Amino acid sequence: MGLIGKVFGMGGGGVRALGHAVQGVAEVFTPSATRQMELSAQAQAAAMAGLSAEFARAGDGWFDSFINGLNRLPRPAMALGTVGLFVYAMVDPVAFARRMAGLNAVPEPLWWLLGAVVAFYFGARETHYFRTRQTSGPHIAPLIADHSNAPQAPDQNPALADWQAARAGDLRAYP
Repeated sequence: MGLIGKVFGMGGGGVRALGHAVQGVAEVFTPSATRQMELSAQAQAAAMAGLSAEFARAGDGWFDSFINGLNRLPRPAMALGTVGLFVYAMVDPVAFARRMAGLNAVPEPLWWLLGAVVAFYFGARETHYFRTRQTSGPHIAPLIADHSNAPQAPDQNPALADWQAARAGDLRAYP
């Protein structure tokens, strides 16, 4: 045993105990980053579990079906309404011109407001679908994680070696 161990009268276990004690005292002043990350991950997992339990089952009542139907109406109504305006212009051009003159009288800030409402409606729908889509499903994850068939080096891949040889030949052919 070394001189310091003889002086302090400690064996290997005493030094280890002293190290743990110093670590414990140090964590009082500076928290352990690893433990902090573990606690953060646990808190996030608990929050996600709570949210998923809250939204696990959507209502299937008549009111929910009615609201879902109403939410699906604006886009088809706007598309069919636009086509209907073209038909209306061909069927009765004089009445269509009067209606368009009425629309021309609408102040510009009201048009901006209508544009904002429509943009936020469709933007919110797009954001909702973007957030709820699945990027990788259970059938894709094993394919991504399986690297058993992947070549370890370029020389083990014959197609890559042929391509590199052909490319090197092409480069020599064209100075």
